[in-house]
Amino acid sequence: MKIEQIYTGCLAQGAYYLESNGEAVVIDPLREVQPYIDRAEKSGAKIKYVLETHFHADFVSGHLDLARKTGAVIVYGPTARPDFEAHIAEDGEELKVGDITLKVIHTPGHTLESSCFLLKDETGKEKALFTGDTLFINDVGRPDLAQKVVEELTPEKLAAHLYDSLRNKILPLADDIVVYPAHGAGSACGKNMSRETTDTLGHQKKTNYALQPMSREEFIEKVLDGLTPPPGYFPANVLMNSKGYESIDRVLDQGLRPLGPEAFEAAANETDALVLDTRDAQVFARGFIPNSVNIGIDGSFAPWVGTLIPDIRQALLIIAEEGQEEEVVTRLARVGYDGAIGYLEGGIAAWKNAGKELDTISSVSAEELAAENTERNILDVRRKSEYYSEHLIGAENIPLDYMNDHLAEIDKNKTYYVHCAGGYRSMIFISVLKARGFDHLIDVKGGFKALKDSGKFEISDYVCPTTML
Repeated sequence: MKIEQIYTGCLAQGAYYLESNGEAVVIDPLREVQPYIDRAEKSGAKIKYVLETHFHADFVSGHLDLARKTGAVIVYGPTARPDFEAHIAEDGEELKVGDITLKVIHTPGHTLESSCFLLKDETGKEKALFTGDTLFINDVGRPDLAQKVVEELTPEKLAAHLYDSLRNKILPLADDIVVYPAHGAGSACGKNMSRETTDTLGHQKKTNYALQPMSREEFIEKVLDGLTPPPGYFPANVLMNSKGYESIDRVLDQGLRPLGPEAFEAAANETDALVLDTRDAQVFARGFIPNSVNIGIDGSFAPWVGTLIPDIRQALLIIAEEGQEEEVVTRLARVGYDGAIGYLEGGIAAWKNAGKELDTISSVSAEELAAENTERNILDVRRKSEYYSEHLIGAENIPLDYMNDHLAEIDKNKTYYVHCAGGYRSMIFISVLKARGFDHLIDVKGGFKALKDSGKFEISDYVCPTTML
């Protein structure tokens, strides 16, 4: 028996490959499925099932392409109603894979169809629990996402279901069972996930707040407390996962069309495509195509795309470092942004050599900012929780997540110095606003860390917020 966790850090997502006696299962696969196929072929195994713990909101699953390419059967738990062929398992149903067994445990709460899969080894011993978004390490799945798709599924109703699922289905299981969740720290599907990606159920019973003794009312209050609005692309991903989507092979074929400078400029001028520059923030600042937006591939790329580009069908023209074009289009497709129509062949160097216009963004170091004698208007674009923890005295907080709600607060005629934690988010913020005509925004290199380490700025103590975004 083999159990392999395939963890993707940029999405904080865990998929799983299980194999026994020539048969294999993939649980919650990413959209690009060839690695799973290659893994099975390496062992001479046949992928029998694709198990889906629920209709995912934060990424597009690879279940359809994987089933089409391998003949595997897609399996959901009770109440799932996909618009494609799938096996809807009963609560308690057992699936044989080689010499092992996977028992379906219906655990509604995060969503109504949410289910866990309990692994029994060759001897029948219960060894592992694949919990999807029902149970994380030190957290549980947020119960407010399904309402974005089905209005009557209120967070309170789903939280009550989750309470029952955890008490009646999860807590009675043995302490030595290993918990394998679908997400870890950094995912928006929970609020307090650990950086650890596995644990024993026994340890979770002791340390996970949601598994402690409490009434249903107390549980609902605790689970719903402190939830921030989910990224806007989540409902669209749910619909893609439940209704179907275009094969990633076609998405890659379209997105990986090389366009020379003339063709790229024509596409930008003749379509409503957004020019998305995925290079490092400081590299971008030194020269970029006017009106392009910078979201660097080396950060939390896909979630920020989903947060800041409201239309999942938006046409996109890609600028990337040479050799990273496929990675960019793949990561976009993971969260349902299938609208890439080509990339700039030869990158910014080709654009510059063709004599095309370039724009720049000014950056200053912490020391240079400290030496400024004029009035310093400082924008802190970190999350509210980061800002309240500690911040520069006098800095105004406009979180990148909610920048569109605060544009009226920014004076186009004033100069602002913009920082985040380390420089990734501030460049996104500035590039978005510069494309909208805000020309007096200056990036602070190294972000808050550099400002604090310089010792030249007064840092606040903790401030208790009256409201939290």
